[in-house]
Amino acid sequence: MRSSSGGSSIACLILVIAACARAGSQEPHLGSARVVFQTNYGDIEFGFYPDVAPRTVDHIFKLVRLGCFNTNHFFRVDKGFVAQVADVAGGRSAPMNDEQRTEAEKTIVGEFSDVKHVRGILSMGRFDDPDSAQSSFSILLGDAPHLDGKYAIFGSVTKGDETLKKLEQLPTRREGMFVMPTERITILSSYYYDTRAESCEEENSTLRRSLAASAVEVERQRMKCFP
Repeated sequence: MRSSSGGSSIACLILVIAACARAGSQEPHLGSARVVFQTNYGDIEFGFYPDVAPRTVDHIFKLVRLGCFNTNHFFRVDKGFVAQVADVAGGRSAPMNDEQRTEAEKTIVGEFSDVKHVRGILSMGRFDDPDSAQSSFSILLGDAPHLDGKYAIFGSVTKGDETLKKLEQLPTRREGMFVMPTERITILSSYYYDTRAESCEEENSTLRRSLAASAVEVERQRMKCFP
């Protein structure tokens, strides 16, 4: 009887450990917001982990909404490791307005978690100070367990792996610790949408109104300059 009871206890313990392991290995919750970077090599779409790094997600999403990543670039492409977006304050080819610069120069507290650095994960860049992240982040091109718990993970790629593969094939040069592409990989523009929308009609309507307003403003400026 004693042996049977002990066997049952061990079996229960194994089940509990297995359940905990499964819970720990679950994918973090991906929010409904999606961001698309349109690059000169194709599109990359990603989503956010608001439950894992809420402050980081809010910051990056605001940068996107302000258009801060437009004309920025990937300054680093290390095959099988990372493709890293430059800080927008120094990486854009277009000037920034005051609102964009204020948000871009903010530093975000390090929101470190137990989410693993695997291919497709988005991870904030930073200096030695754990709370020094601004707007540079990496897309993981492979598993990098040595980064786990040291850099803030805030999302993952949802579409665009073919684009990432194209970037990995580009010629590179090494500068110190960085492997850098020999040609500029430009983020031509960016946009965002919400997957909860049952259709794109509302977003299309908003876009049409925005384009119409832009056309009116362009015409107004043209008439003012060339009456």
